[in-house]
Amino acid sequence: MVRELTHFIGGKHTPGTSGALADVYDPNTGEVQARVPLANRAETEAAIADAAEAQREWGEWNPQRRARVLLRFLQLVDGERDSLARLLSAEHGKTVPDAHGDLQRGLEVVEFAAGIPHLLKGEFTDNAGTGIDVHSLRRPIGVVAGITPFNFPAMIPLWKAAPAIACGNAFILKPSERDPSVPLRLAELFLEAGLPPGILNVVNGGKEAVDTLLEDPRVEALGFVGSTPIAAHIYATAAAHGKRAQCFGGAKNHMIVMPDADLDQAVDALIGAGYGSAGERCMAISVAVPVGEATADALVARLKDRIGALRIGRSDDAEADFGPLVSRDAVDRVRSYVDLGVEEGAELVVDGRDFTLPGSEGGFFAGASLFDRVTADMRIYQEEIFGPVLCVVRAADYEEALRLPTEHPYGNGVALFTRDGDTARDFTRRVDTGMVGVNVPIPVPVAYHTFGGWKRSGFGDLNQHGPDSIRFYTRTKTVTSRWPSGTKEGASFTLPTMR
Repeated sequence: MVRELTHFIGGKHTPGTSGALADVYDPNTGEVQARVPLANRAETEAAIADAAEAQREWGEWNPQRRARVLLRFLQLVDGERDSLARLLSAEHGKTVPDAHGDLQRGLEVVEFAAGIPHLLKGEFTDNAGTGIDVHSLRRPIGVVAGITPFNFPAMIPLWKAAPAIACGNAFILKPSERDPSVPLRLAELFLEAGLPPGILNVVNGGKEAVDTLLEDPRVEALGFVGSTPIAAHIYATAAAHGKRAQCFGGAKNHMIVMPDADLDQAVDALIGAGYGSAGERCMAISVAVPVGEATADALVARLKDRIGALRIGRSDDAEADFGPLVSRDAVDRVRSYVDLGVEEGAELVVDGRDFTLPGSEGGFFAGASLFDRVTADMRIYQEEIFGPVLCVVRAADYEEALRLPTEHPYGNGVALFTRDGDTARDFTRRVDTGMVGVNVPIPVPVAYHTFGGWKRSGFGDLNQHGPDSIRFYTRTKTVTSRWPSGTKEGASFTLPTMR
C-alpha cells in the first residue's frame, strides 16, 4: 500500500493543495512506497505566516523554559529510536545500525542546544566609562529556514532546527522529498514535547518552495546542505534578498596514509569511511593518498581483498556492510563515473558496476569500486561521485600528499594516518580544509564544536552546530547605559569617548 504523506504546519498534518506529488521509493526494491506533496508558493507562504505569528510569543519564553522542551523531546525520541531508525533506513537505504548513527549525531546537537540558558548569556562591562555600563544581548532573528539533503534525514534537520528554536526562532524545514517521513515524525515529537504549534513547520517541496523561502522577506536566515552549484546559488540569492545564509556543498575528502602508519588500521578506516552508507556521506573518504610506492602497493592489495569480502544487502539486513543507494538516478550516476574513470586511464582494480542483489534485482544497488593510479587532472578525482567508489592517488612524498587536498577545489574534510607527531602537527596546521582527522577517518566534530568546510564546500561565515550556530541564529544587541545624578552638564558636541 502506498502511503500518502503531508506537510506539517501549525502543529497539524496538512494535505498538499498544489496537486504536485513526488514518489518516495523503497531503495531495496525500486517500488514506490509513499507519495509526498510538493508545496507551491501559496502553501509555503502560509507556512511562513504561521511561523511568524507563532514566533512572537516563543521568542519571549525564557531560555530555561525552551530548554525543557528540548529535554522532553530527547526523552520522547529515546523511546522511539528503533522505529525511527527503521523508518529512516526503509526510505534512504542505509543500514539500520547506520540509521541509528544518523539519529544519534542529530540528538547530540539537541543535547548541546539544551544548554541554551548558558549559551545565550551576553557580556557585561562595569564602569566602561565613569558611571557608564555596557552589556550585550543575543536576540532571536525571527523566522528561519533549513533546506536539508536526503543523505542524513534525521541528523541534518536536527543540526539546524535544534539551535534555531532554542535561540527563540521559528523554523521552517524543507527536507528532501526522497525520504521525508523521519523529519515529519520528528516534528510530531517536538509538538508532543511542548513546542508551540508553528515553531517547527515542515514544508515538502521543490524549486518553487525553495524560491519562496529565499524571496519572502519574513524569512530572515536560511541554511542549506547539498551540491555545490545549488549551495552557491542559494547563498548568492539569499544575500541578494538581505538574508543571512550558511550553505554547504560537495566534498572530495582525502585520507593521507604515511609510510609509518598502521596499515591494518588505515585499511579498516578506508573501508568503513569509503564504502559505509554506500558512499552517500558528505564526509566519506573518496580519495586515498598513500605516500611512496611501497605503501601504495601494500594498501591497494589489502583494499582489494577487503572489498571482495564486503557484504552488500538490503538495508534491513543485519549482516550487510552497506545497502542500496537512494535512487535509480544515483546508481546511474555512479556507474557513469566508473565508466569515465576507465576512459580517463585510471586502473580499475575492483569493478562494482554489474552488481545485482539476488531477489532484489529492482533495487538501487551498486557494488564497491576501486581505482588505482588516479591523477589530479581526472574528473573522477576533481568531482564528487557520492557513491561506493574509492580513488587511490599515489604521492611520491609528504609534500605532494599535502598539496593534493590543499589545492583541491573542495575543502571539506581530510584525514592523516601516521605515528609521527611532528608530521601530524605540521599537517593539521598547513592543510587547507575545514575539518581534519588524525588517525580518525571521518573527522565530524562533536556537537559542541563547529562543523563546516572551506572553499567550494562551504559558503558563509558561520558553520553548523557548536558556538557558530548560536551566533548564526541570533543578533547581538549592545546596550550602553548611564544613570546621571541629575546635575546639569550641558550639551556636548564631541564624539563620546570612555576616558
